[in-house]
Formats: sequence, C-alpha cells, structure tokens
Amino acid sequence: MVSNSILITGASSGIGAALARVYAGQGRRLFLWGRDNARLETVAAACRARGAYVETRCFDIVDFSALIQELDGLDSKNPLDLVFFNAGLGGSLPQDRAGQDPHTAEKMAGVNFTAPAIGANLMAERMAKRGAGQIVLVGSVAASFPLPMAPLYSGSKAGLAMFAEALGLRLKRHGVFVTLVSPGFIDTPMSQSLTEPRPFLITADHAAAIIARKVARHARRVVIPWQFAMILAVSKCVPRVVMRAVLAAF
Repeated sequence: MVSNSILITGASSGIGAALARVYAGQGRRLFLWGRDNARLETVAAACRARGAYVETRCFDIVDFSALIQELDGLDSKNPLDLVFFNAGLGGSLPQDRAGQDPHTAEKMAGVNFTAPAIGANLMAERMAKRGAGQIVLVGSVAASFPLPMAPLYSGSKAGLAMFAEALGLRLKRHGVFVTLVSPGFIDTPMSQSLTEPRPFLITADHAAAIIARKVARHARRVVIPWQFAMILAVSKCVPRVVMRAVLAAF
C-alpha cells in the first residue's frame, strides 16, 4: 500500500521534522502536528517546496480532549494511511533529586504513553474498519533498561513498547500494521540536552531515512542505530541481577 495521507506528531523538530522531509513529495498529503508554531511552519514550508500538500496544527498533545477531537476530525475528512505518534519528552533526573517532580512526571507520562495510546486506539478502530493502515509508535531503547537516572522516561517507553506489541497482535487480523521504533542516540534537541555520553550518535535525517524504509516493509520493530540492536540482543543474555548491579552504579 502506498501511503499518501500521513500524520506525524512532534513534527516541529528532531525525528518528526526529518520524517516529514523524507515523506514530502508529489501526491503526498502531510498533516504535521507540534507545539512550536514557528518551527512547525518552517518544516511545512520545506515539505511544500518538495511538492507535498501540508496542513499544520499547533497544540499540546497532552490536552487529551483536543487530541481526540483533532484526530477524529482529521481522519473523518482525510482518511489516514500512516500515522506516526512521534512526540516525546525526555530528560534525566538531577543528581540532587530522588524522584521526578510530580508536574514533570505527569507531563512526561502523558506525552510518552497516554497520548500515543489514546491516539493509536482511535486510529486502530478506524483503520480496522477500512481494512488497511499503519500505526508507528516512537519509543526508545531505554524501554529495555531500568535506568536509575531516568526511571520515568524508561518506564513510560517500556509501557509504550508493550502496548505496541499487544496492539500489533490484535490488529494483524484486520490488515493493519503496528511498528515500534526504538531509537538510541539521535542528534535531536532532546538528546542534545543530555549531559551523559551519546554513543553511536546519528543524525535525525539518517534515522528518518532508515525508519521510512523499514516502515514501508511493515517491520514490527525498528531499532536505530544498528549498534543498539546488537546491544539489546546481547543484553537478553545478561542475568537481570547483573544488569541491575551495573545500572545501580549510575
């Protein structure tokens, strides 16, 4: 199936903006959502220059009522072939804090898990009725590790990973595909804010090109860069007690 009608959340920067540029082209209808209107319009202009029809919406995705209303209205007018729930919120805990600030925790959990889960469920029902479509959930390799420096981030992404797998199993019978993207370190504003090392760093454009190729093949999971796929495979052979002991040192 050729995806001509595509929604990308978190499209104002990073992987979302890079995905928009990758998919921009003649005959493509791109719907780009983000929180920063100026940056979103810059991305939209670049996509229009490549021949795509582009509509933008600027709102906070953790306004769940607005999310449902916007997504329901958009898909009713323009049935979506491909949806990227890409918006994410990261960050590690300061050394002087034992736990996440409650308001920050609410926001991070909402952006990383609740919003994509709500959106994916809405699109699952609509795509299943059409018998076609693909939902892409952008998580993180952090989902596979209990990171003491970022417990809420890794936890929210772990929840998203399990949700993606379960939803994919449910939708398979309806001809709808679900892909989980698990990035490692990508050169985006989110990763640039980190003080920790960023091994195997790749650009957002490189990441988006890989994602688009594998999404076109209906891959169940995409781990980028490839070195992290190797790390995840090796980590499965490491006893959990050993992993916990190593991570506890951070």
